[in-house]
Amino acid sequence: MIAILETEDPVRLSYLKMILEAADLHPFIFDADTAYRQLPVRLMVPDSEVEQALRLIAEVEGAP
Repeated sequence: MIAILETEDPVRLSYLKMILEAADLHPFIFDADTAYRQLPVRLMVPDSEVEQALRLIAEVEGAP
């Protein structure tokens, strides 16, 4: 598993997880249950899905 995103925004995290799942990828939210809410939560995917996941995130977030 590789972390492809770190964020403190739960809405962004849930949205991107939904997008990746809709593309038949296998995202995992890591550190979501920590007691330290100031720490970023990581969105992770299997090594074999990193490129596709990053491409999808760039598309939905409007990156060039």
